[in-house]
Amino acid sequence: QDLFETDFSDATVVTLFLMPRLNQQLIPKLKALRPGARVVSHMWDMGPDWPPEQTQDVSGLMIYLWTIR
Repeated sequence: QDLFETDFSDATVVTLFLMPRLNQQLIPKLKALRPGARVVSHMWDMGPDWPPEQTQDVSGLMIYLWTIR
């Protein structure tokens, strides 16, 4: 399935392991998730326009967390 065509609007948690450019292209779809949904990205953030709420270093690899408001 095409990631940009797939409907994941009912998701409560979305996990990502994508390159930064793809993460940034998904921002509008992710921000459209219902309030309280969580987005977790391994290794890459969403860029300066959407900073993460939390970051965690796990054995030298970064994990980023956002909660949809």
